Amino acid sequence: MNDRLDGCVALVTGASSGIGEATALALAARGVRVAIAARRRDRLDALAARIVTAGGEALVAVADFADETQAARAVHETEARFGRLDILVNNAGVMYLEPVETADLGRWRHMLEVNVLGLIAATQAALPGMRERRNGHIVNISSTAGRTGNPGGAAYSATKFGVVGFSEALRKEVYKDNIRVTVIEPGIVETELREHIAHAPTQQAINTWAESMRQLKGEDIANTIVFCVSQPDHVNINEILMRPTDQER
Repeated sequence: MNDRLDGCVALVTGASSGIGEATALALAARGVRVAIAARRRDRLDALAARIVTAGGEALVAVADFADETQAARAVHETEARFGRLDILVNNAGVMYLEPVETADLGRWRHMLEVNVLGLIAATQAALPGMRERRNGHIVNISSTAGRTGNPGGAAYSATKFGVVGFSEALRKEVYKDNIRVTVIEPGIVETELREHIAHAPTQQAINTWAESMRQLKGEDIANTIVFCVSQPDHVNINEILMRPTDQER
């Protein structure tokens, strides 16, 4: 039986660790030619080597998704190398949690640039080729924080609510071009995101909460992404909300 993903081209952003790394490996295992984008070249080179050793094909695209020009360039590099882009996984993101009153607005601005504007810039760059071929799938990674806000997470929730709203509006703009849009909202995932929380009490609280449950793994999200992009062209899974079994909110 032929795998409908075999030979497709995907760009996975935020691929140097966590969900992005797992997604790149999962797609490559299905015969997808994968471009992997993030800031850390050493991590990307190591991931590309794993993919190639397993018989796959990978392109390293070093990019900082806080810079919309670099976000778009990652898309163009993918198209230049492989001739097209079938699947864009917008996973690059940061999570800076702290109370509103004492928040560092510079950190929050950076979070908006990466989580929202970088995602939009990559999407914008991918659309012309997808429209021309009348084929494409854009997968945006949001969060349960895009469904409900919690103390310390105001700006992070703002970015993730934004991703959900952007994804639904985008779907309505592109569905007639046979372009599919999926937004995935994971709960607590065992990733590096929490390491960058500068507000110590907030970091301690969320780490304690996370460690009280069996957290999702990057591979769990990756398998969900593969499921979504594997569907027949007439099926568009618009939204998936997923939590650890132990997570209440």
